Amino acid sequence: MRILIVEDEEGIAAFLKQGLEEESFAVDVSNDGKKGLELALTEDYDLLLLDWMLPGTSGIEICRQYRKKNETTPIILLTAKDTVDETIFGLQSGANDYIKKPFHFDELLERIKVQLRPKSGGHAVFELGPITLNTETHQVHKNGNAVSLTQKEFALLEFLIRNKGKVCRRTRIIESVWDIHFEYNTGVIDVYINALRKKLSLTEKENYIQTVRGVGYIAKEP
Repeated sequence: MRILIVEDEEGIAAFLKQGLEEESFAVDVSNDGKKGLELALTEDYDLLLLDWMLPGTSGIEICRQYRKKNETTPIILLTAKDTVDETIFGLQSGANDYIKKPFHFDELLERIKVQLRPKSGGHAVFELGPITLNTETHQVHKNGNAVSLTQKEFALLEFLIRNKGKVCRRTRIIESVWDIHFEYNTGVIDVYINALRKKLSLTEKENYIQTVRGVGYIAKEP
C-alpha cells in the first residue's frame, strides 16, 4: 500500500514516514503543497495524509483539486485547527477523516487502517482461492494452515490480492511495495514471487499468482 504525506514540518514528516514504513507501507513525502498536489495528481496512491497549512498550496486546496480526479482514495487531514466549523469545512473539502495535532501515532495508524478496509463488509480479510490474508493481524493462511511470511513478502501478496484479476505491472509493484521508482532493477520482484509461491506451496494446478510475460504478474483463480 502506497501513502503520500504532504507535511511542511520535516521532523513530523520524517517521523510519520519511518513509522509507516515499519508497518510495511510504501511512503512518499513532500514538504511543499504545490509539489504535493503534483504528486497526488500524477502518481497512484492508496491514501493521502495532508497537513492543512502548507507553503505553495494548502491541504484544503489539494483536497479540492484531487477530488476532481479521484473521488474514492481516502484523505486524512493533519492540522492544529480544531473548531467544529473548521472540521466541517475540511470534511466538505473532500477529506475522509481529520486528526488534530499533536496526535499519537498509534491513533493515526488505526485511522489509516479504517480508511483502507474493504468497503464491503468492513473486514480486513482478503481471499485468493484457499489463501486468506488478514491485514489487521498480518496473518496468512492456506487451507486453514498458517503461512509465515516476511514483511515484504506479506506486502507483495497483499498488493497482488488487493488487485486480484488485474495485471500488476512491474513498475507499479516496485513503486507500491518497495517505494522505489522505475529506474530500479525490478528483477528483485521475481525473487520474492518465487519465495511466495514456495511458501504457499503452490502447485501447477494452483496457479494463483500468474506471470504475464514482459509485463508483470496477476493474482487470479486458475
